Amino acid sequence: MTTKYTPLKDHDTPLKVLFTGYLCTVAIGYLFALIQILFTHGMADGKFGLSVDDIVYSYYGNRSGTALEVKLNGSMKENASEQERFAIMKWVRDGADVDDYKDDGIQKIIETRCVACHNKDSGSLPDFTKFEVLKSYTTQDEGATFASLTRVSHIHLFGISFIFMFVGLIFSFAETTSTQYKCIAIGMPYTFLVIDILSWWLTKIHPMFAWLVIFAGMGMGISFAFMLVTSILEMWLFKPVFINGFGAGYLQRRDSTDASIADRAWEVMKAVARSIKPAAAFAVDMWLTHGLPLIKGLLASITKK
Repeated sequence: MTTKYTPLKDHDTPLKVLFTGYLCTVAIGYLFALIQILFTHGMADGKFGLSVDDIVYSYYGNRSGTALEVKLNGSMKENASEQERFAIMKWVRDGADVDDYKDDGIQKIIETRCVACHNKDSGSLPDFTKFEVLKSYTTQDEGATFASLTRVSHIHLFGISFIFMFVGLIFSFAETTSTQYKCIAIGMPYTFLVIDILSWWLTKIHPMFAWLVIFAGMGMGISFAFMLVTSILEMWLFKPVFINGFGAGYLQRRDSTDASIADRAWEVMKAVARSIKPAAAFAVDMWLTHGLPLIKGLLASITKK
């Protein structure tokens, strides 16, 4: 079948440079985003490295302590000495009184260690120059608020979807993957992005969904890396990789008239689905004709007793 688009390897060099520059730049941005996650969410439990506990503490909260204590023992641990952190936590546990705030030197610690970032010009960070704002963080830690989740969700949905749109647009000119798998690869990041945002809200409700956050993040990263690497290899290394290199075997299998392993697996899945449908219909029929009347009879006999 005749190709209806110009493959990446056949684009003019200036366009290849444009595409490559964009892909490399967003890859570096993605890397820094991962590093930023390690230094924020990854420190929620006080230990470096992202874990399920970090996700739970970030969204559901650490219900065993106050929000301020969790931060002082987690991502903000390096911003104050042990003595200063102990003094703040003692003040919190003693009731976070406004008079003690000044008399015990807590105000001076906050102004020295925290206000440099937590001020009225800090944007998304709370303004600790106002005592009532600081006071609100001395209650039980319940993780991210619904207001902050709403704000971060719409920012991520708008911003990251634009990144994936341009990466997917460049990848759509690839020729080493079939149209079927190309569509799957382009659609995967959007699917995982929606799952990722949804999993934040679900984790806020119940900590068991923390695993879903990690799964969705991994899915986004893998699909993004696949499109990026494939696009760059096709633009600059098509012959050594896909003609004479390790990708040659794949091209031979792709162009073969024999069904691929994925196609055979897909046919098996469809056959299984077709066999499940009548079985499900039979199960529903048995429930309606026998199971449900039996349950109703038992409930009626129990009610009469």
